Amino acid sequence: MQPLSGIKVLDFTTLLPGPLAGLVLSEAGAEVTKVERPEGEEIRKYLPRWGAESIQFNLLNSGKKSITADLKSDADRDRIKSLIAGTDILIEQFRPGVMARFGLGYDAVKQIRPDIVYCSITGYGQFGPKAAIAGHDLNYISETGLLSLSFGNADRTVVPPALIADIGGGTMPAVINILLALLRRNASGEGAYIDIAMSDAMFTYAWWAFGLGKALGEWPGNGDHMLSGGSPRYQIFPTRDGRFVAVAALEQKFWDNLCELVGLEERLRDDQADPAATIGALRAIIGNRTAEEWRAVFEGKDCAANVVRTLEEASTDPHFIERGLFDYSIENDAGARAPALVVPVAPQFRSDKSTPRRAPGLGTGNGPDPAASGSSQER
Repeated sequence: MQPLSGIKVLDFTTLLPGPLAGLVLSEAGAEVTKVERPEGEEIRKYLPRWGAESIQFNLLNSGKKSITADLKSDADRDRIKSLIAGTDILIEQFRPGVMARFGLGYDAVKQIRPDIVYCSITGYGQFGPKAAIAGHDLNYISETGLLSLSFGNADRTVVPPALIADIGGGTMPAVINILLALLRRNASGEGAYIDIAMSDAMFTYAWWAFGLGKALGEWPGNGDHMLSGGSPRYQIFPTRDGRFVAVAALEQKFWDNLCELVGLEERLRDDQADPAATIGALRAIIGNRTAEEWRAVFEGKDCAANVVRTLEEASTDPHFIERGLFDYSIENDAGARAPALVVPVAPQFRSDKSTPRRAPGLGTGNGPDPAASGSSQER
């Protein structure tokens, strides 16, 4: 039996943070029903398509059900309220106050289901001067100062490769706090309202810089500190053939091993004396060999250095294959299969990997009285 078997979730969210949270809960056994506007959420229409829907929609919504509802319709709201009576968790991602205007805010919903766990995900939270401001991941990491720690330079700015705020500030805190609320409910019978602001957790990600600044008054700048590019021990160096080597030799034993392996001059091994000189010397050394040559040098050595792999290369790595990361699959409406999105749920808690999961067709869970078409839900 899966940990969340029997738990029912109503998911009013779109795009990434909330749908990924719903996917994690679904993978652990919860029954997740997406509540979509009559024309469907926008990510269904994204490109490229994989079957009738986008690959993004298929990845994030496999294993869920879908119902449609025009939340401006009294009849549809009544239908949603009837479902809430049997719901354990409600997740929504509208701007603050929108669900309340629909008569589906926490105060109204807990009158129907007093022990419900109600989770709202927004950029800046339900209150505060920024609460109503629109934004996306890049806005949240820039507004909180996280982006200022490493963004390249004026000639070549760098956009982070991960949606840190969406997943690390939205999805993960939502799942963690929903599970904490369920534990408390099991002990006390008490429901919960959870206010998740994607921007809040960005201060967690800036933990080292935040501590230095607040405690010591030493605020790191752009790429100038230990974990953001200011240290030779934590750097990315180009190879002769246009690939890159990632060095994370923070501990002295790893640094000593790395210096020996690459043949760094003794006078430059004290990386505190002149960090720029040590970085320059390592760039020259690593730039003299190809990625494959360095891969052979680092193989089996305790030096915390490796060649930067492409995502395609990493997806065929025997280590990750043996770990079972790609054992689960999804299937589209045409019967084509692809690996499921890797989610942080332990294998013993997940669904049977031998059966591929499908994303729901729009409104396929409506039943005998599907919602009539109408205007879009308010954003």
